[in-house]
Amino acid sequence: MNGEEEFFDAVTGFDSDNSSGEFSEANQKVTGMIDLDTSKNNRIGKIGERPSQENGIQKHRTSLPAPMFSRSDFSVWTILKKCVGLELSKITMPIAFNEPLSFLQRITEYMEHVYLIHRASCQPQPLERMQSVAAFAVSAVASQWERTGKPFNPLLGETYELIREDLGFRFISEQVSHHPPISAFHSEGLNHDFLFHGSIYPKLKFWGKSVEAEPRGTITLELLKHNEAYTWTNPTCCVHNVIIGKLWIEQYGTVEILNHRTGHKCVLHFKPCGLFGKELHKVEGHIQDKNKKKLFMIYGKWTECLWGIDPVSYESFKKQERRGDHLRKAKLDEDSGKADSDVADDVPVAQETVQVIPGSKLLWRINTRPPNSAQMYNFTSFTVSLNELETGMEKTLPPTDCRLRPDIRGMENGNMGVSTQSEEEGGRAQSTRWWFYPGNNPYTGTPDWLYAGDYFERNFSDCPDIY
Repeated sequence: MNGEEEFFDAVTGFDSDNSSGEFSEANQKVTGMIDLDTSKNNRIGKIGERPSQENGIQKHRTSLPAPMFSRSDFSVWTILKKCVGLELSKITMPIAFNEPLSFLQRITEYMEHVYLIHRASCQPQPLERMQSVAAFAVSAVASQWERTGKPFNPLLGETYELIREDLGFRFISEQVSHHPPISAFHSEGLNHDFLFHGSIYPKLKFWGKSVEAEPRGTITLELLKHNEAYTWTNPTCCVHNVIIGKLWIEQYGTVEILNHRTGHKCVLHFKPCGLFGKELHKVEGHIQDKNKKKLFMIYGKWTECLWGIDPVSYESFKKQERRGDHLRKAKLDEDSGKADSDVADDVPVAQETVQVIPGSKLLWRINTRPPNSAQMYNFTSFTVSLNELETGMEKTLPPTDCRLRPDIRGMENGNMGVSTQSEEEGGRAQSTRWWFYPGNNPYTGTPDWLYAGDYFERNFSDCPDIY
């Protein structure tokens, strides 16, 4: 099997079961953008009714309609071993390996900690702004912690929108290419303080025991008040034990965030877990000015929190730490040779919480997950709300919105016993209305997909019913 083969459709885009169902969507009403009548639907009640409002802010659901399915009865290897030599994109996998979200909705999870963007916009100094932007870049991958289910592969032309007046943003994404699979997104602050956009097309490699998603595509954040643009690429994500053993996830690689106006750069190292799991989830890095002088040190875990401190205090602390490590180095090389492709990669034991260096500044902390998260695909509270659909919302959404997908809705409602739906590959001829177009990123010059505008004018007459 060629490790360079595309594995996107096999890992995050299998053909999936298809069913119908409904649940209430608590989308926001934004004056001049969406006109949803809230006067008659502001109480909690039967399925389809709008959840209640508190102080004028829409409340969102706190759990899914049905608990997740057990995957213990399924084995990826039982399927893959029958497909040696076949094109991986044609493999059909059981829906039990999915989570009830489209990949477009998963991208929207970047916005869970959008307050970090608002904070960056309010900071007077570029160093402080970069600290908040760096925290936002790390927080964007935090929702993947313990998320071993795969999102549904978006159909070509599929869209997703989210308007959160309480969080101060609106978001639109679209599947703009099927082969290679490319998802484009655009978000903007409701107070006109930021634009956040990009296109994502991960290259997936199958390594026998693990699947590695190498990031492709540029992510851009524009702080409009400061006339600044920041660009970066996500770290590599690896899912271990796809054949045998317990699934676990790590993120690794170097992320460089560049402020194109001032030349400030943040370099973040997402550490691989290492032989004994000592580095699991760790992030370390620094912010430097245009002359490469280190101004600020950053450390923490992408699953937990991020801290920062001045370089002198950081180096002093690290020297003491290295001295201590040297004293207790005894038998660290034992068992270093036991790696066998037939043996599962042991799930590393998470090390103690981040050791905070005295004088450090907290940049970001992960939100607490709901108590029933383990029965809900390890979703965060933000994620639980993404697929809500309220009565009458179909009239304001385009027919391409993934809330209307029957297979995702069926899985969310616990309905797995339906026929398999084949995902159409088709070309762009299936629609005459597209919200993104191919071009070059205005700051890096690299290929990108750019927002064409006008989505929130809500003229969806040319949008096809792709489901």
